[in-house]
Amino acid sequence: MSVKDVIAPFAVWKRVFEKPYTTAKPLDERPGAPRYRGFHTNDIDTCIGCGTCEEICQNNAIDLVPVEGRSSKHGDSGLRPSVDYGRCCWCALCVDICPTGSLGMSNEYVWVDNDPEVFRFVPGAEGKAWDKSELGYARDEEYKLLDPERVPMPMLPPEESVRTFLEMVQGYSKEQAEKEADRCLACGICVATCPAHMNVPAYIEAIREDNVDEGLRITYEANPLPASCGRVCSHACEYACAMKNNGEAISIRWLKRYIADQIYLKDYEKVLDRPDELNSRHIAVIGAGPGGLAAAYYLRMMGYSVTVYDGNEKAGGMLRYGIPEYRLPYDQIDKDIEYIRSLGVTIHQNVHVGRDIDFEKLYRDFDAVFFSTGLPKPYSMNVEGENHARVLSGVKVLDDVTKGADPGFGRKVAVIGGGNVAMDAARTARRLGCDVAIYYRRREEDMPADEEEIHEAKDEKVDLITQAIPVRVEDAPNGQVTLVWGKARMVDKGGRRPEPVLIEEEIHSVTVDSIISAIGQDADYSFLPESFLDRVRIERGKVVIDRFGRTGDPKVFAGGDIANSTRDAISAIANGHEAAKGIDWMLNPEAPTTPARNV
Repeated sequence: MSVKDVIAPFAVWKRVFEKPYTTAKPLDERPGAPRYRGFHTNDIDTCIGCGTCEEICQNNAIDLVPVEGRSSKHGDSGLRPSVDYGRCCWCALCVDICPTGSLGMSNEYVWVDNDPEVFRFVPGAEGKAWDKSELGYARDEEYKLLDPERVPMPMLPPEESVRTFLEMVQGYSKEQAEKEADRCLACGICVATCPAHMNVPAYIEAIREDNVDEGLRITYEANPLPASCGRVCSHACEYACAMKNNGEAISIRWLKRYIADQIYLKDYEKVLDRPDELNSRHIAVIGAGPGGLAAAYYLRMMGYSVTVYDGNEKAGGMLRYGIPEYRLPYDQIDKDIEYIRSLGVTIHQNVHVGRDIDFEKLYRDFDAVFFSTGLPKPYSMNVEGENHARVLSGVKVLDDVTKGADPGFGRKVAVIGGGNVAMDAARTARRLGCDVAIYYRRREEDMPADEEEIHEAKDEKVDLITQAIPVRVEDAPNGQVTLVWGKARMVDKGGRRPEPVLIEEEIHSVTVDSIISAIGQDADYSFLPESFLDRVRIERGKVVIDRFGRTGDPKVFAGGDIANSTRDAISAIANGHEAAKGIDWMLNPEAPTTPARNV
């Protein structure tokens, strides 16, 4: 031991004669550092209640709870995070993961109270002094725990796609799908938005874990048409995706498609559950579109014998006859349908109920009847001259192309409408070599067509003329036809979306080889006898049903476009599923709930 080591302890005695340093009010005079992680703040108007903070918290310190004045809506659960400071360790993972950036932490750290219950609170909803604090911890805008950009989908370039009916979207590879699945927060806010309430986080997790068999099983719990829906679903889930608040939404639809694409049809039976043993009940389904096929699948899984009657040559409804093959290849529709057939569902094609077989006979011979017959009748434009031979129906021309018939477009085409049928008709005409312009009465942002359809149509050199109101149709020389249209101005109607009003001084005309009217479709109930129209109530063109698809007649159920306002495949599938549950409940009111009946 050195002399320095011996002397060192005595050196502290010099401190005895120094003035002591103390802080009189240590809590008042020691504010937190500017980036200190103190008490939580939350902008509850920006928060969507996705629950990601709750999921990531390793101490179970966060719960989502109802908040007065907040209710669930599209993309917002209506719940808000409640923090328990008896568990919180102030790690700020909840702030780092928050997709909307609403959650933060003030630099306040002093909170004294005798009641331990007050330290369990809802930030932003209880009026704390630090709510508006500009200091504290917040996720840096440049800092992202998850990649904000989706994995690009390989697609045919527009200059190539416009020359062929080959599928445009090429699909994800295994590496691409897993990378996209890694972006998912697993918050589940998409589940509530999906009309079929598919367990999206679960099947995305299955992709992440490279377990596509499990992904297919999860998909079939709520959607028996994954190969088709994985291509043409309206994907409302993506519009509500929490990641959209911090980048791009997860490619939920393409991930669903990825699962279906990985498994051959012949292997489905090895992966999916088999149906219950047949019981003595027999159900009739009218219409082999997505609603009818979904009802048939779930009824068969519950043990019922199911017979489907469809007026077309092949099953699929508007999936086959209303969507072009470049968006939905026929072999993918067949894949979904053939699996349903393999379970023992009988499908009779080219059978028109009301013509080839009476509705009353089905009503007598079957224990229940479900119908989902779609919207085959085109709306009228209500303009002079629209009965001209060169005015074609959008649904009819798509049907013709599916069947291999010449739709008779000519070389120059005008399409009236702004929905997906208008886009599909226009893009189909482009693939057949036509010059095409779409005339839509409102603005582009008002178009009901999917955004991607609008963008792809423009990429394929379809002209888009907005605020254009058809005025009349006139005959023209050389077998052509003239569309007279007027420019519209958008007029505010007091809070509602602006309405187009014709500007009388701005009238134009264009002469074309054909005009395609695609402004919407209506139902055809001519197959229903008069005696049933009193019981199967129809209001404003739609069948009135309850949540289980029941009409006014206890044996008759309905669903799909004839009953819902969304008019898309996934909503029809959801209707078919709920109707299957309703029929089962009607025929077996005392039966215990089984896993098959819970899907």
